[in-house]
Amino acid sequence: MSDPHSVTAGLVVIGDEILSGRTKDVNIGTVADFCTDLAIVLSEVRVVADVEADIIAAVRALADRYTYVFTTGGIGPTHDDITADAIAKAFNVALPINPEARAMLEERWRQTGTEVNEARLRMARIPEGASLIVNSVSAAPGFRMNNVHVMAGVPKIMQAMLEAIAPTLKGGRKVLSQTVRCGVGEGAIGSAFARIQDQFPDVKMGSYPRMGEGVVRTELVLRGTDEARLAEAAVAVRAMVVAAHSAHGVLAARDFD
Repeated sequence: MSDPHSVTAGLVVIGDEILSGRTKDVNIGTVADFCTDLAIVLSEVRVVADVEADIIAAVRALADRYTYVFTTGGIGPTHDDITADAIAKAFNVALPINPEARAMLEERWRQTGTEVNEARLRMARIPEGASLIVNSVSAAPGFRMNNVHVMAGVPKIMQAMLEAIAPTLKGGRKVLSQTVRCGVGEGAIGSAFARIQDQFPDVKMGSYPRMGEGVVRTELVLRGTDEARLAEAAVAVRAMVVAAHSAHGVLAARDFD
């Protein structure tokens, strides 16, 4: 059952280098933490190649589905940086040099003695109607087009852009969580755990196996926005775990934390 008060987000990670394994993505985790802190539910992540049609399709799909969309990657100065082109086409708008973006870049270039050239000016191309996302690290801005926030792929720059947009985003109801540790594997409690989930459809429940030293254990994680319902569900899950421990001769959870 979806929460009518929830604020949701989707993330599009763009770049051949991510899919090839040459670059190890860290932005997904950063965006997930960012969303959690703001009570935004990150609901979907897509990783797409530097293919314009694929970027367009992913952005359109997520923009229709979620409150916010974030993209990372593909807004640099080279020919394969095509995210701005794709976003402009996704919204059927022009992609001119933005005077404000150009001024930001040229000011930084003056300070660093960097030559103004055609390649670098690609970073000043902003879809018509978009607003800029300030980049405090290297000046080349990201931009927001409707509910889509387009950011750099370089982690340090992407984090700076997240900080810049944070005050403009609204959060939902804070998602609370509780973890119950279980000393048996998922197969031993799967059916009982499913029955509890059926009793509490408004509390998301997941099981995560932990293995080490030849022992299989399970962490049961409960998430919800209603503190009372979450607590009630946790009581039911703990009772299930106690029964499973008794049936399998396992000591109390504190003995294997």
